[in-house]
Amino acid sequence: MPGHLSELPAELIAGYAEISASTLGHLGRTGYLPELKPAVAGTRLLGRVVTVRIPLPHGALLREALIASRPGDVLVIEAVGDPHCACWGELRTLAALIKGLAGVVVSGAITDIQAIRRLGLPVFHHGISAVTTQGGEALGELNVELQLGETLVCAGDLALGDDDGLFILSPARAAALLPLAQAKEAADQARRAQLLQRLSKGR
Repeated sequence: MPGHLSELPAELIAGYAEISASTLGHLGRTGYLPELKPAVAGTRLLGRVVTVRIPLPHGALLREALIASRPGDVLVIEAVGDPHCACWGELRTLAALIKGLAGVVVSGAITDIQAIRRLGLPVFHHGISAVTTQGGEALGELNVELQLGETLVCAGDLALGDDDGLFILSPARAAALLPLAQAKEAADQARRAQLLQRLSKGR
């Protein structure tokens, strides 16, 4: 049965629109998922988390997870079992794009990497494999707590990722960090402008 999916204030998500992953990394490691890498160069992922846990090689529950998601959500998948069994590929990426998802995080392998890169949906993953899931019964759990490395991930959290890495923050931590992150971005922007001006004068 699906668990509870809490609301994440739209204004909180919007507040992170110009925040980079490295800015969050400057403020601490909490919520950082270093083992997950982006499949698409130039990626930018930001949205409310929807969680799903599936027992490999069964992947049928991902269809229900996509149905339960809303446009702008980030689907976070804990794939339990064979690390070389991919649960996400081209067709599910197309379905996610039709749904309007902001991105997908797979604690496991993905497949169809060229198609995923071509389609451009932000996807973070552990690795790439040609071995894939099977159909059948929709086994697993939807909108439950996931333990991904050192990070507890809950439905309704905030996911933020780019080429430098991925963070998943609880709503309370996201709210607490936002003013600090915005101040850091503003300071970096001012310092960047100063350095670029000096660089241009030196040429």
